[in-house]
Amino acid sequence: MMPLRRSCVWSIVLALMAAELVVADDIAPAPALWEAPTNLPNRDLFNGPWGPSRAPDPAASYTFIRAKHGGVNPGVVVRDDRGRVWHVKQAPRSHQGAEGPVEVVLSRVLSAVGYRQPPVYFLPSFTLVDESGKRSVPGGRFRLEEPSMTSRGSWAWHRNPFVDSQPYKGLLVILLVFNSWDLKDSNNTMYDEDNGGRPRRWYVVRDLGAAMGETGRLAPKRNNIEEFERETFITGVTGNFVNFKYGGWQAGLLHHSITVDDLRWAVTLLAGINDRQWHDAFRAGGYSDALTERFLRKLKTNIAAGQQLAGRPPDGR
Repeated sequence: MMPLRRSCVWSIVLALMAAELVVADDIAPAPALWEAPTNLPNRDLFNGPWGPSRAPDPAASYTFIRAKHGGVNPGVVVRDDRGRVWHVKQAPRSHQGAEGPVEVVLSRVLSAVGYRQPPVYFLPSFTLVDESGKRSVPGGRFRLEEPSMTSRGSWAWHRNPFVDSQPYKGLLVILLVFNSWDLKDSNNTMYDEDNGGRPRRWYVVRDLGAAMGETGRLAPKRNNIEEFERETFITGVTGNFVNFKYGGWQAGLLHHSITVDDLRWAVTLLAGINDRQWHDAFRAGGYSDALTERFLRKLKTNIAAGQQLAGRPPDGR
């Protein structure tokens, strides 16, 4: 048999490389930020999209793995009696407000209107087991390490496949309705989700607790109804662009960016959530009825302001 010429060898190598790239591209996770919600009025905003089966058991013991590092709110990583790993964000020992309840409420709302969220729940207290023994400790937000969702690192607000799309801008509007000010790239996580079909790469805003209070960069109060009630949502319109009162991180994201149509799209989504669902979301975050009513009154005022500016009167929800 005659030896293959060098040019033939390189042709074969290049062909194999091209085939490998085609296969790799064929199985690459499809990027996703939002999907249109189906049957929104019947969605469960107490248990969330992951349901009660994934919720933490308030009667279980949770074994200490390590302490949470970074951030204002303290926390721990623990393992429950079923071997599931949880990231617990507890309340701070300061005046700045607990992030855990806010995160659960906002997560419920985002997932209801079509934005993917990891499994998060709230427990007011839990039993911790560590080298000191077993004792009851303050609870907070419990985020499950879900096997079907693999973290692939953070994503940037300015660089992602969805910049300038309406779901992307609508996401910003929804966060502003809640006066979410901590728009840092490090709070965004890409997840590869595989539920037996073709995997999808979800772009998720995960750490949502810096909201429902005042806006700012230097230790603003969060989860504070008095500050939240004093804040202004929309300050006006320049041309076709909406101006918001915002003093948090990456204010440039909002400069001549959000149109009246984007605002209308987002507040129309939020207006599709009914009163029962709103109350369920706050109940999931551990809020009292009285505090829930005050937060809801302010949120609905913000939504109504968006509807009025967009030329769509409030529908009475």
